[in-house]
Amino acid sequence: MTMQELQELEDFFNNAGKQPVPIFLNDATEITDYELFLQSHIQPLKADIGAKVYQPLIHRLKMLKLLIESNA
Repeated sequence: MTMQELQELEDFFNNAGKQPVPIFLNDATEITDYELFLQSHIQPLKADIGAKVYQPLIHRLKMLKLLIESNA
């Protein structure tokens, strides 16, 4: 993921507005605090976008984006 792609994701979430919780991404991932979820996923990526350890963060952000788009 590039910084531009991350910025596009962040812009999407900013434009989508606050989502009602809980949000279930899958059977094991429940979002109970939407803003904290976004902050805890986007901030580490901004700090080190190329780190492979953050791949799950990217995956969860993309899953959330798809879920929001499908419910729009």
